[in-house]
Amino acid sequence: MKNLKKLALTTIAIMAFVFSVSAQKNYLKDADVAYENHQYFNAIELYKQAYTKVKKADAKARILFRTADAYQQINDLKGAETYYSKAIKAKYPDPIAILNLADVLKAQQRYEEAIVEYNNYKKEMPSDPRGENGVKSCELAKQWKDAKNTPETRLKVENMALINSKESDFSPSYADKKFNTLIFTSTRQGATGAIDVTTGQNHSDLYEAKLDKNGKWSTPAPLASTIVSKMNEASVSVSKKGDMMFMTRCPEGKNKQLKCQLYFCKKQGPSWAEPELLPFCVDSIAFAHPAISPNGKVLYFTSKLAGGYGGKDIWLSTYDDKGKTWGQPVNAGPSINTQGDEMYPYMADDDKTLYFSSNYHLGMGGLDLFKAEKGTDGKFTKSPENLKSPMNSAGDDFGIIFEGKKMKGYFTSNREGGKGSDDIYSFILPPLNFNLTGTVVSAENNEPVMNALIHLKGSSGDMYEFKTLADGKYNFKLKENTSYEVTVATDKSTTSQTFKLGFLANKDMGKLTTVDENESKDFVKDFALTPVKAEIRFPAVQYDLGKATLRPESRDSLNFLYQTLIDNPSIVIELQAHTDSRGNNKANQKLSEERAKSCVDYLNLEKKIPLERLKSKGWGEEKLLIKDVVINKAKTKEEKEALHQKNRRTVFRIVNWDYVDPNAPKSDKPIYKPQVKGEENSEEVE
Repeated sequence: MKNLKKLALTTIAIMAFVFSVSAQKNYLKDADVAYENHQYFNAIELYKQAYTKVKKADAKARILFRTADAYQQINDLKGAETYYSKAIKAKYPDPIAILNLADVLKAQQRYEEAIVEYNNYKKEMPSDPRGENGVKSCELAKQWKDAKNTPETRLKVENMALINSKESDFSPSYADKKFNTLIFTSTRQGATGAIDVTTGQNHSDLYEAKLDKNGKWSTPAPLASTIVSKMNEASVSVSKKGDMMFMTRCPEGKNKQLKCQLYFCKKQGPSWAEPELLPFCVDSIAFAHPAISPNGKVLYFTSKLAGGYGGKDIWLSTYDDKGKTWGQPVNAGPSINTQGDEMYPYMADDDKTLYFSSNYHLGMGGLDLFKAEKGTDGKFTKSPENLKSPMNSAGDDFGIIFEGKKMKGYFTSNREGGKGSDDIYSFILPPLNFNLTGTVVSAENNEPVMNALIHLKGSSGDMYEFKTLADGKYNFKLKENTSYEVTVATDKSTTSQTFKLGFLANKDMGKLTTVDENESKDFVKDFALTPVKAEIRFPAVQYDLGKATLRPESRDSLNFLYQTLIDNPSIVIELQAHTDSRGNNKANQKLSEERAKSCVDYLNLEKKIPLERLKSKGWGEEKLLIKDVVINKAKTKEEKEALHQKNRRTVFRIVNWDYVDPNAPKSDKPIYKPQVKGEENSEEVE
């Protein structure tokens, strides 16, 4: 009993002491220390308590601003908006509060409200480009968000719900050349270490997921114990060979600002060896987000080294084969880096295209994904290109990787609709499907034509042939970014149910293109062919009265026939001339033969059609279309003359389909090949 009483008295004394210390506690000083050491989660609570203690207006405004900034640093946009608004109302003297409020509004897709604040900042700081750039970025964000039928809008972006947790999951990296293993960073439950004083979340650890035979990712598991520690591990990059891994490690200490550093470790059997600090790291400067180049010789990373352009910059170090060490960091240059933050680099498999995130280049809000191309001199001089929506959003978008040269991979975003704070998203560019279909019919009765030869010629140089079936239909698969010409040809097997003698091809041509088409599309081109008959008529050939001399207007009629011969290069024709029944039969016979020959002479001598393709035949009055007994029943002279005119005709018939020009260069004849299923995608890089 005596001991219990003593314990009670001791407890009361301790509580009194704690209360006394609490009453004397300098919340503002502690808050500032936490804030300066980037321990934002702790700083917020301390500033809120300090706000109730201070009396001066300028001190209150400062606390409100720093509370807002701490909220923004841990990506609590609502909290940041609330406290920036309070700081501005409390007349915080630095216009940066207005700019930050605009950024926070933009990050919530409230673009019109953000534009108002950017313009307010422009009035306060007209020489600072961030106000004007903010307005421009909001206008662009609205365009990109609402864009339709553009290359970017084709991308399919999905949340990786099976991998993501309710906490932060970010910075994916492929761990093998087959792209079947994914390493990423997570602050999920089960992480090593206590709560991170910077974010208020669990410490970040490295996790691994594997792709099964069904194309599904396994439940993520912690990486080898040699890698995971009580510190924050994040942002892994594995070499193409899978033999080296680079990573970020961020230690922390109470009331200390410890800097993140870069480490690498070698593959050791199925696991990894102990991480080693990269030689160029300095413990007084933060290094993060390593990305090894495809050849394993250049390491890109983020740092705020001296000689940069403002905020965090992207730097690179080249491996020295002779010295067996990594060289001193070199800045990626002013085309990439700005007075803002450029982070999370990734070098594509072409060893030319650098992907990264920035909060300064014109974007949709927070960090946006960009790409920039390296010149032949190895330097980045061209302006980066924003990846636009849906890759980018009003939130932070970063940490992109690609599955080789495919437009497929993963990235990180804290956009609306996610599962946790930061989530991993997949992206893929689905193939466009372009189809060409059509039907070939008889121009006389619309019935289907079989064995018509459909020729497709692409701007890529590919040429394909398709024979129509009994239904007269044809179809082709078309490639992306290609222009095409489609024509029809015939041979002696081209027939229909009614017309067994065949069909003539014509110069009808379909022109179509898939260039700049960003949505799948079906094209249609139908053809109508003239059937071959025992006697094929064409526009009337006019002669001088009683003579075989061609009138000038007859050349147009024969030019029609010339075009038919060009469109059907394998046919041999017989030109047949007929007279009416009037006059001497012998004279009519001779006249018809001369007229048929004059047509052949014109086509051969003036139009250069080989004589082997042309035959002539005069029939005189032997094959009258309309007999005299019918003509004599006509009531008027004009009607009788019109009937005689029908008998005075020049026609042709096809006598052969197998002509081959012996003088034609063999190389001039197009070579068509049947289209094989799947061939339209044969040029895609696997």
